[in-house]
Amino acid sequence: MTHYTIGIDTGGTYTDAVVIKNNQNQNKNLNATNADNSSNILASVKSLTTHGNLALGISDALTKALEAAKETTQGEFEVDEVSLVSLSTTLATNALVEGQGSSLGVFTLGFNQAMIERTEIAKAIPDALLLNINGGHVYTGREQQPLDVEAIREALQGKMGKVDSFAVAGHYAVRNQAHERQAQQLIQEITGATVTASCDLSDSLNGPRRALTAAFNAQIVSLIVQLESAVRESMDQLGLTAPIMIVKGDGSIASADSVMQTPIETILSGPAASVIGARYLTGEADFLISDIGGTTTDVATVIDGWPALNDAGADVGGYRTLVKAIDMKTMGLGGDSEVDIGELLKLSLLPNRALPLSMLASRWPHIEKELQLALMAESGMRSAIQYLLLQPSDSSDYSEFEKEFIGLLSTEKPILYRKVIASAKDRSCLRRLMNRGVIRMSGFTPSDAAHVLGHQSQWNTQAAHYAAELLGRATGRVMGADKEAVQNEINALAQEVHDAVVDKSSRLLINQLAGTKFSHDDPLITAAANGSSKINDLQIHLHSRLPIVAVGGPAKIFYPKVGERLGQTVIVPDFSHVANAIGAAVGLVKSSCSIEITLHENGKFLIHANDEVINAETATQALEQARQIAIDSVKHDILEKGGKPSKDNDVQVNIERVDIPGMEGDVGLISAKVVAACEGIVL
Repeated sequence: MTHYTIGIDTGGTYTDAVVIKNNQNQNKNLNATNADNSSNILASVKSLTTHGNLALGISDALTKALEAAKETTQGEFEVDEVSLVSLSTTLATNALVEGQGSSLGVFTLGFNQAMIERTEIAKAIPDALLLNINGGHVYTGREQQPLDVEAIREALQGKMGKVDSFAVAGHYAVRNQAHERQAQQLIQEITGATVTASCDLSDSLNGPRRALTAAFNAQIVSLIVQLESAVRESMDQLGLTAPIMIVKGDGSIASADSVMQTPIETILSGPAASVIGARYLTGEADFLISDIGGTTTDVATVIDGWPALNDAGADVGGYRTLVKAIDMKTMGLGGDSEVDIGELLKLSLLPNRALPLSMLASRWPHIEKELQLALMAESGMRSAIQYLLLQPSDSSDYSEFEKEFIGLLSTEKPILYRKVIASAKDRSCLRRLMNRGVIRMSGFTPSDAAHVLGHQSQWNTQAAHYAAELLGRATGRVMGADKEAVQNEINALAQEVHDAVVDKSSRLLINQLAGTKFSHDDPLITAAANGSSKINDLQIHLHSRLPIVAVGGPAKIFYPKVGERLGQTVIVPDFSHVANAIGAAVGLVKSSCSIEITLHENGKFLIHANDEVINAETATQALEQARQIAIDSVKHDILEKGGKPSKDNDVQVNIERVDIPGMEGDVGLISAKVVAACEGIVL
């Protein structure tokens, strides 16, 4: 029987789905130079992501993909031959960049004030409720002070008890998890809410960063649960019974069930999948990849066929987490970035996502007429491009005022912002609902500019022209009186938007290639990113040593110019617009485990295992015991993630040790870290 894999990518704007014919040499092909795997792709489709009810967009994409696969195979494809459904998503990344997610309470246990400030939780999640209580442990795992259980109970009787999700992080919890587990269980018993323990996410001794990572995880748990539920619902409707896997931020895949409690691991899931997809499509082993979507642009360097992991942890929105993820830079820049024109007529691209007017008008043709009428009215031009659209949602968790506000909107058609917003209270309510993904607002975007310039045509081009003129007249950028002058000014505005995307993309890639972050006003880098060939008498010519691969919907529009500025032809492969979904479908299961050994008293050692501290009489015993614990742990983890160890590549063990110089064998051991890693295939 022929088997097929379905890959799904749920992004900020689109949900993509592909059907791939399984190849018994697929893993070899993934690692082979110049492999041509495009013939295995039987179907690739796109549907709009429906944020309020993800199941609608996913079901639409899956239905289209299954129909296309049946057509491609002339009816031979059957649903019961699908052996795996694998999912990648940018929802976690986008949510953290845009500040979306559940209301949050964070308990730190035994932190001092300096540690609390270093968590940066107050800056990263301003609405989070943060409380430090007595507790925590010292370096050896001994209790620092008793856990103040009553302080937790008291906090949960007040504002803390009204939030949707919690995180707990204890001082040296990776040396002893007892207080985190106790606090986690107590909060769950009292509130019934989801509680993230920092020790489940990282083995790092860095308490402040563990706390921030746990807070981010707690903030987005509900989003990933909703996504997984939406996929299951859609699969049930279509008769798909295959197991579900999810791409993690390191590019590996794991069973959906194993990811539900640690959704922070899906940070950069979509970009990680795009790297794997680009590798599969191009056969390149060493390259620089840029994945530009509707909301974000992500760049990474790939060496020997797999992206390097960032040892310091994933950086999202300017905050460093402890999540093991590919070493990728993320910027709030995409086809749906909102264009803003501020003081002195300066154009900028905002990091938030807006609904392109050209897309809205293609779905609701009356919007084109309304934009035209707004131009004739010659007033309120800027607000004329701001439409609100209610996303389909099954949620009922709204305040009375939010319910009244939602009642003014419709899922059937967009409504002008100025028709429903009349007060500061309205604006505050709108902001909350937009943060939750319940409402989306339109604006002029790079996608609209591309329609004006003729680079895109799939949506309503005339509406894009009207929107550009409205924004231009409202800000003084379009002031012509005759038709030709107006069109020239509109084209100039659209070209400036296009160039702004190219400029920001070029700067991002220059920083990645150089391995550093140049200051924003560095004249040399600014000139290069802007396409200038010289500064005074200095000629500028850049050349990328690595091939550049660009994927994502807007890649073909912007990256030929980016390549010119970096002295390298950019590869935009076939199916680049669905590279994330392809990467999800061809991913591998991976696991790693790190066990630390420290010298204790009287020459004895402590083994800091996953959930306990074990005594060992000698260094040799400690090393062997830690090695076996690590091996057993990764094998168990591979199974938990829905895979099995590959026969060709069993568990690999590496020991990093610190010894007293000049002493042989294990007698001089001071400390060690035993790291086991395993690559597996899906069961």
